[in-house]
Amino acid sequence: MRRWVGFSIALFVASASVAKPVSAAPDSFEKQVAALPWEGAGKHGVTERGTITLGAGTRFMGPKGTDEFLKLTGNLPEETTSMIAPANLGWAAFYSFNDIGYVKDDEKIDADALLSDIKDGQEAGNEERKAQGLGPLTVVGWAVPPHYDPATHNLEYGITLGDGSGSNVNYHMRMLGRRGVMDATLLTSAQTLQSDLIAFREANKGFAFEADESYAAFKDGDKISEYGLAALVSGGAAAAAMKTGLFAGLLKMLAASWKLIMLAVVAGWAALRGFFQGLLGKPNEEE
Repeated sequence: MRRWVGFSIALFVASASVAKPVSAAPDSFEKQVAALPWEGAGKHGVTERGTITLGAGTRFMGPKGTDEFLKLTGNLPEETTSMIAPANLGWAAFYSFNDIGYVKDDEKIDADALLSDIKDGQEAGNEERKAQGLGPLTVVGWAVPPHYDPATHNLEYGITLGDGSGSNVNYHMRMLGRRGVMDATLLTSAQTLQSDLIAFREANKGFAFEADESYAAFKDGDKISEYGLAALVSGGAAAAAMKTGLFAGLLKMLAASWKLIMLAVVAGWAALRGFFQGLLGKPNEEE
């Protein structure tokens, strides 16, 4: 499993357009997406660390199919990622496990300070985007400020990104486990965030860590993460890495972070959403 850190520069570097490939005819693109190995209602493995049980109306796809979906939509594949989505792809959520160790949850979260840290990474992040031929992004602010639920051990937050012509949202749910963090990234537009978030949370109720992988299963001697809750949100982990002599490892982690699925570039996800709704029918319609 790859090591990971929620480094703010990744918000910019990994963002990529999800518009339908120009060279693909609509019917051809539809057929390619429909031909992917989607799975329906039932219990599905989300890496070896957990499972998700989905009801009617929500579909699942494992790593191989998710990689193909990412390639079809012009994004970098991530071999350890699975996804869930309603039948028309009105929204999508991508799951990956990051084996950074047991994250202690006793840190208080300062949302204003974290937002400042993330905004500080804009210039460097946009330089990387420019090198990849992508336009600049701006962190508009919190769509949903970071908040941690000690009962579920879930850390959630949403960031609104803008490009001068509109805005989209990357919403993260970091689910703490015994050996690391299961990250679920919801891709949606600012306009549909609330309704899509309700649908996503309902679907995610079916997620559970394996019995010996849950946060409560921690035992003395297990690996303790170098990072706290704040580092899962912003670039705080970068500072922590430098302070603890992990700078060399940080470079490797950054490379992995840049491959995180941040598809929701401004207008990009909205465009893909509209495309799929036109081709694949009404929300939550079964094939």
